[in-house]
Amino acid sequence: MVFRTLGAAALLLMIGQTGQAEEEGAILVPFERVETPENAGAIPLYPGEAPGSEGSDLEEVWRNAGTERWANNVTRPTLLPVGPGDAATTRAAVIVVPGGGFQFVSMDNEGYPITEWLAERGVAAFVLKYRTMETPATQEGYIAHMNALWNPQPGDTPIDVTQGIPFAVADAQAALGIVQANAEDWGFDADKIGMLGFSAGAITALGVTTADADDAPKPNFIGYIYGPMTAIEVPENAPPMFAALAADDGLFSGQGFGLVEAWQSAGAPVELHYYQSGGHGFGSYKRGVPADGWFDQFVSWMSAQGLMAAAE
Repeated sequence: MVFRTLGAAALLLMIGQTGQAEEEGAILVPFERVETPENAGAIPLYPGEAPGSEGSDLEEVWRNAGTERWANNVTRPTLLPVGPGDAATTRAAVIVVPGGGFQFVSMDNEGYPITEWLAERGVAAFVLKYRTMETPATQEGYIAHMNALWNPQPGDTPIDVTQGIPFAVADAQAALGIVQANAEDWGFDADKIGMLGFSAGAITALGVTTADADDAPKPNFIGYIYGPMTAIEVPENAPPMFAALAADDGLFSGQGFGLVEAWQSAGAPVELHYYQSGGHGFGSYKRGVPADGWFDQFVSWMSAQGLMAAAE
């Protein structure tokens, strides 16, 4: 699977979302706990405990990360539908997979706003809250954990964030299976279901797309937003891909475009948008930079794929 090609160091860097202030290596974001939203209408991915997380007594914790909230210690993954309901003007659906380095889920920047934008365009949208690796419940412990990830010091125990990838991919597969099974009842076409992933969420969506099992659910198209650009083995009949990255992305802008080239060599449709600026984690932020336009371009790309055709 795709995560086998990724170095742990690169994944550690993915956790450093934009907007996180640092001073002399110390994290200045407060990370205080905030109320966990009810998310009424969220669909559990599994009838009971998630496979591999049985018996976990972790409490899900949401934290203030300065400009957004992060969901931590997720052990009961869910899929939250966000419109458009009766306002649907297309027969397409998109599962949005936020990032967070598999330590948290960036629900506010790369989750809720993106699904709302899609719903406004008449697309059935869902935000996936997948399982994350365990992080300390106390504020002091959490800050120490993040410091160890972002600014490791001699003697710190390495944290292998790749351990979180199989759980995220499994949850994304479960979510896609649910959406595919209910497509007719929910008002969209089973062959117009895509995934839109950001950073760690992009890795997750790519992991679903490249899964080895023949019976594993696969998306019909994929949005790959500031994920690693290293080449992978592209499966036969790979779906169309929309990829976006900023030239000043501190994580992946220096890798070349091996992933896009591999997609193209496999004969699969692919479109790359490489922005002059935007950094890593631009998501739903509007900062007056070229990357601000990625969503409109993604919707235009969907239209060119025939995904935005009016619902009858």
